[in-house]
Amino acid sequence: MTREQKILSLLAQFKELGIDKQIDYDKFYLYSLITHSTAIEGSTVTEIENQLLFDEGISAKGRSMTEQLMNLDLKAAYEQSIAFAKSHSDISVDMLKKLSSIVLKNTGTIYQTALGEFSSANGDLRLLNVTAGTGGRSYMNYSKVPTKLAELCESINQRRKALSKTNVIECYKLSFDAHFHLVTIHPWADGNGRMSRLLMNQLQFEFGIIPTNINKDHKAEYIESLIATRENDDIEPFHNFMFDEHIRNLEQTIRNYQASIEDEGLEPRIDVGINVGINVGINEQRVLELIQINNRITAKEIAESLSVSLRQGERIMAALKEKGLIKRVGSNKSGHWELRGG
Repeated sequence: MTREQKILSLLAQFKELGIDKQIDYDKFYLYSLITHSTAIEGSTVTEIENQLLFDEGISAKGRSMTEQLMNLDLKAAYEQSIAFAKSHSDISVDMLKKLSSIVLKNTGTIYQTALGEFSSANGDLRLLNVTAGTGGRSYMNYSKVPTKLAELCESINQRRKALSKTNVIECYKLSFDAHFHLVTIHPWADGNGRMSRLLMNQLQFEFGIIPTNINKDHKAEYIESLIATRENDDIEPFHNFMFDEHIRNLEQTIRNYQASIEDEGLEPRIDVGINVGINVGINEQRVLELIQINNRITAKEIAESLSVSLRQGERIMAALKEKGLIKRVGSNKSGHWELRGG
């Protein structure tokens, strides 16, 4: 089975299981995209810490302010990017500069050069030459960046408009190509990696396909594929890595979903002291018990009590809210939970 065939098979399974229709799936997948993208650039903030930061404004202990601002800025950039995707806006230099200014809003730098001052926090294109790390290959001369960036935008837009969204593989290839060419042009003094992954995901959001998440643990393989593609002037190494990475993520997501279904079960529990009148899963019943004991319990405490991820704990609680078995009274920080009839 080819990579393309494997992708299509997994996407069909993904759709059949209805994973993308689960409560808060989009939100948690977005948080994962953000966490891994910033981690590739050195952030140590975890997905769970980002969930608390984004949803409850709780800062992670032991994490620098710069790391947390990097994640908050990228979240804001993704929100703007998704709005662009929904409106089917053409990709333009101004759009990319705007997104870059959001990505670097709180962590950008002002540069002084012979050609004048520019700020990465404003989305300004670089006025200096840069290399890929110490002793690394130099990116194109800064003087070529505006023209090459405009040409890239035009090329992307032409392919976008000629592409059928039913051709999923070609949609992915276009998004991968946009990613590769943007990071190769390297338009900014900082944030190029985050911007390239953001542009790739924006196109995928527009096409209505599952966004590609590059796992931070595969950073070395990711960088090697970029280098091999540049050195050989052949896009295949990068395509192959990206398809392999997407296959890995789809397989893991499907395994996690199936495991959660098995764990939650379909059988109602008895002898628990709480008669809800409808069938609930084992973990759902345990959450009801925990709330009965402590109605100010947090999602993090529930996840720890159940020995599940914060994401899965929140999904269980969301299911209970949807069934009308619990409701939140007051704010996330100072409110409490109420059981049905309680």
